[in-house]
Amino acid sequence: MGAGILGVGHYAPEHVVTNKDLEKIVDTTDEWIASRTGIEERRIAKEDEDSSDMAFYAAENALKDANIDAKDIDLILVATVTPDTPFPSVSCMLQDRLGAEHAAAMDVSAACTGFVYGLVTAQQFIEAKTYKHVLVVGVDKLSKITDWSDRNTCVLLGDGAGAAVVGEVSEGKGILSSELGSNGSRGSDLFQDKKNHLVMNGREVFKFAVRQMPESSVKVVEKIGLNKEDVDYLIPHQANIRIMEAARERLGIAEDKMAETIRKYGNNSSASIPIALSESVKQGKIKDNDLIVLVGFGGGLTWGAAAIRWGK
Repeated sequence: MGAGILGVGHYAPEHVVTNKDLEKIVDTTDEWIASRTGIEERRIAKEDEDSSDMAFYAAENALKDANIDAKDIDLILVATVTPDTPFPSVSCMLQDRLGAEHAAAMDVSAACTGFVYGLVTAQQFIEAKTYKHVLVVGVDKLSKITDWSDRNTCVLLGDGAGAAVVGEVSEGKGILSSELGSNGSRGSDLFQDKKNHLVMNGREVFKFAVRQMPESSVKVVEKIGLNKEDVDYLIPHQANIRIMEAARERLGIAEDKMAETIRKYGNNSSASIPIALSESVKQGKIKDNDLIVLVGFGGGLTWGAAAIRWGK
């Protein structure tokens, strides 16, 4: 028995901020944003709606999809860089709100790669038979660390949450291989400054991501003795359509075989991969026995990928 995904769910705030809206507050245009990033709109949480709230809504949806009661969750892992408070953790807040009374809880900080880190961590607990069910959530409220006067970053970011319930699946299914990595010497390329704002060296991050995403994707597929041609569906971190397309083309994957939610959600950090996964499942784009690859990169710098044979 391996470890795989039993259910998925996601949540996006109701408030939509379009590119036209951003034209009113910074020197930019709808055409410039859309052509360079692929983003047309993003969701922004209300002031009193925090990461723990969004995590709760996404987690409820994932539990329902998995047909698992919160009391049956043994561990909660929340990937976030925007917790409500430094402590208690978002995972502890979520444990209480869900009524997951038997669950241990901890947060994971790996920026946009956080969900992949959380998923691979959950796999270890399941395969070691330490726990039976692990809830993994990726959530970020980037709007609260966005400098809304910086036209280079504010056009990219949005808020949201995605979740997955991880547990035992039948032989040959589930998470088959993974790769996690970091390069702390590149931390200054993407970081949070003393003013609590996100700062990014876009050119350097772009070059890093275009190389790392396809490289990691190929590695996790080769680890299981397959080739890139065997990949049925790619779910990349939704950072920039040009980065995503570069990765897709290097892997030789058709356009309709790559998840794309950036147009309506923007980059919502650790939430972007699980939101894209949840939407793809709900839309029937991922089918039983498909080989899917999740791949992301983020501040740290960090990166991660996982090859998953879909199904229970």
